[in-house]
Amino acid sequence: MDNTDCTASYSCVFDNRVEAEVMLKTLTEKARAVESEPCLIEHKLEETDGGVRLTVDFTFACQAETMIFQLGLR
Repeated sequence: MDNTDCTASYSCVFDNRVEAEVMLKTLTEKARAVESEPCLIEHKLEETDGGVRLTVDFTFACQAETMIFQLGLR
């Protein structure tokens, strides 16, 4: 690992904004649990025909944290 890929991305369409916000909170808690330094979390909620799309980028201090976070989502 050379720490060149420290960002994990997530995108999903939810039925409503509340469900999307609950998932954002859950993902944020998971990111905070693995970070050694503050993780940069950038998110966007967009209304779509099928509901609300949540798009989030998590940028960690190192690639190992990114991998741990991603494995924790499986």
